[in-house]
Amino acid sequence: MPASGAVTRNTLRQQIADALRDEVLAGRLLPGEEFTVKHIAEQYGVSATPVREALVDLSAQGLLDSDQHRGFHVHQFSVADFRAMVEARSLVADGIFRRIAASGLGRVNSEALVSVRRRAEEAARAAKGGDLDILIGYDLRFWRELTTLVANQYICDFLHRMRVQAWVFSVPFLRADDACRDWLWNGHEQLVDAITLGDADAAREVVDNCHAHLLAWADRLDPELGRPRR
Repeated sequence: MPASGAVTRNTLRQQIADALRDEVLAGRLLPGEEFTVKHIAEQYGVSATPVREALVDLSAQGLLDSDQHRGFHVHQFSVADFRAMVEARSLVADGIFRRIAASGLGRVNSEALVSVRRRAEEAARAAKGGDLDILIGYDLRFWRELTTLVANQYICDFLHRMRVQAWVFSVPFLRADDACRDWLWNGHEQLVDAITLGDADAAREVVDNCHAHLLAWADRLDPELGRPRR
């Protein structure tokens, strides 16, 4: 909310979009679940216009699908989609590291890394404890802040979108997986350590291990149903 305390249509639109995105990430709005502008407007006690705009924004981010006659529903990503997301992230990361190899990583601003390290510690702790609700928020903030230190805004936005979509796909299946804790990547602190030391090779190895870990988890899933094979 703006410092003045006034709620404009744009801030309300963003607040509704953020709230619905959190519902999807938490698995409370499941893939395929349908709802209308009227339903969401009544739920939040607001007018239809900012709700419609928020839903259109989330559709543009690939999280919702719209149907002219039935409203909106949460997009249902497949295992193949998830693997493609990881591949896209890997290719972009490879490009970032190639640029770093040419120009050098150097020492990233230590003040900027203080916040990133806090996110890393909390994300790693949540991953080791199997706490998805805590992990998702810290993991997204960690990667967003870290990527901002080494890439331009367009790359940051693209990678953030891929990570949000990957979590949207993963959460329902992780919650249903008894081995969930074993498959939550927790190398956040190692990555911050490597960047703090200016060791681009070590940082690249940690990122590569993260992507390999995600793909190994995807290998366990039924390609059709997206759930762990028995």
